[in-house]
Amino acid sequence: MTKEADAGAVVDEAHTWDARLGWAFGLIADDPAERAAALVRLAGVQGNVRDALGRFNEVWRLTLPLGGQEQWQDPALLEAHERYVEAGRHSLPDALWNRPSGDIRTWQGLPYALLFLEWEARYPQEWTRHAKKWGTKQSLLRDVAVADHGETVRTKLIDLVEIVVQRAYRCKDREYLRVARAVDSEDLRGRLETAARSDNPWARRHAGYVLWLLDRPEVPHTIHVWQNWVAAEARG
Repeated sequence: MTKEADAGAVVDEAHTWDARLGWAFGLIADDPAERAAALVRLAGVQGNVRDALGRFNEVWRLTLPLGGQEQWQDPALLEAHERYVEAGRHSLPDALWNRPSGDIRTWQGLPYALLFLEWEARYPQEWTRHAKKWGTKQSLLRDVAVADHGETVRTKLIDLVEIVVQRAYRCKDREYLRVARAVDSEDLRGRLETAARSDNPWARRHAGYVLWLLDRPEVPHTIHVWQNWVAAEARG
């Protein structure tokens, strides 16, 4: 394959993601009506996934007597599995599972991984009600916590850290410390310092702790380290 053809394939893949899931950006829209419309769309595609999974399970049971490799060679089972996988490619969080191995910075699904994280950060109750998958949140945060992202992605990750430090702790929020270390910069530290001086007690404590860890890259983030830091802060 030529370099030109290879580049074209990457563009096509990005367009394919947009064609399947472009509507999902409505989930993080400021307009409540736009978010509501996106949630209706999400419910529809999630219903398609459930239906496809139900059909796959039904065929699985019917072909179970074949056993082992022969079962997985059955055309009906293969078709049911393909339909299930394809349905998931149009839904969240399913489309973010089983990403290809390799550098996440070049993955065409990265904008939708960031969308999923931003949705949880900005509209946590809607996210919890409609797409709660703590394991997906954790794995995405660990994956994006790498250096040398492009400027747009770096800014988005800094935005997310800033949002998260200002709220009460939610499941897997501790993974944002990996992200903060990966995108450490004057911009991030300036935002954290502002949050640490705010009237919001969550922001003061969380931002202060993140800043403390950024100055100590050799210190692991563990519950023990957190508790010792909190105790030291309380003593003044």
